[in-house]
Amino acid sequence: MRHAETVTFGGSALDRAGEIRNEPGAVSFARAQPDARAIVFWRGKPLIRRTRPASLVRLPMDHPALADASDEVILLGREDGAARFAVDLSGWSPEGLDADMLGAFLDPSEQNHPDLPDDTAFLELRRVMTWLTPRDAELAATGKAIQSWHETHGFCARCGHATDMMQAGWQRTCPACKAGHFPRTDPVVIMLITHGNSVLMGRSPGWPRGMYSLLAGFVEPGETLEAAVRREVFEEAGVHVGEVGYLASQPWPFPASLMFGCQGEAISRDITIDPVEIEDAMWVTREEMMEVFAGNHPAILPARKGAIAHFLLENWLADTLE
Repeated sequence: MRHAETVTFGGSALDRAGEIRNEPGAVSFARAQPDARAIVFWRGKPLIRRTRPASLVRLPMDHPALADASDEVILLGREDGAARFAVDLSGWSPEGLDADMLGAFLDPSEQNHPDLPDDTAFLELRRVMTWLTPRDAELAATGKAIQSWHETHGFCARCGHATDMMQAGWQRTCPACKAGHFPRTDPVVIMLITHGNSVLMGRSPGWPRGMYSLLAGFVEPGETLEAAVRREVFEEAGVHVGEVGYLASQPWPFPASLMFGCQGEAISRDITIDPVEIEDAMWVTREEMMEVFAGNHPAILPARKGAIAHFLLENWLADTLE
């Protein structure tokens, strides 16, 4: 797919500075430079400047708002030679926090820090991902994903001892058994399954009313992408798939997946859903999907912009999958 990397969170050619991650002195030097900047997160929500066009905020490393930040900062890379670090401000407690909104499928709440301008706020990345430039989106996705990994991997999976952050945030090491642990990325296939002029769509329990998307599922150990596509589609919808091809990938930091967009040709059409996996599935014609994208379909909402499902469906409609 010629324009695969134009998907949201696609590559922006960020210099990830991997060669200095294992050199504490070089990382400290980069952090001390006046052009080093912090990409700030609060409970996984990046700090965004809401003025249009919206942008990811980059704060000086000594900004007063970072007084309550975690001491463990993560080197994300360099922009024009200047270091960028992910900084966690989750220790700060906003006034009037509505805890019920946090963690919602699409959290609409905004948190404003008193030491920051009024046009900045911590916003849910799903909500703002299409507002950002490719570079801002890559920095936000990388920071959110690796911070989420640190939050859930503070103890050694081998012996249970507390681990230490190493390599500028890109490794955790156990001081007891010396095991090394590295950021986890879960491979997921998401499938544009077609049969003639129709595409297979499904919905998971708990999704907002009218929300449908392409079928998707995790790749299992010892399994190829092609095999995972065929297995997942059959398990969820009872549809057999023949030829499978790769189209595009998307980092998906919710919390840490790599979505492999694939195209498959169905060799059966009858649908038998697994109610444990999905709530509904249906074939949608190209003409119906055009109505969906126009917002005119009576039962199906458009796929969420920014997600690879929207990207694949949009290119299927435009006949630009090659």
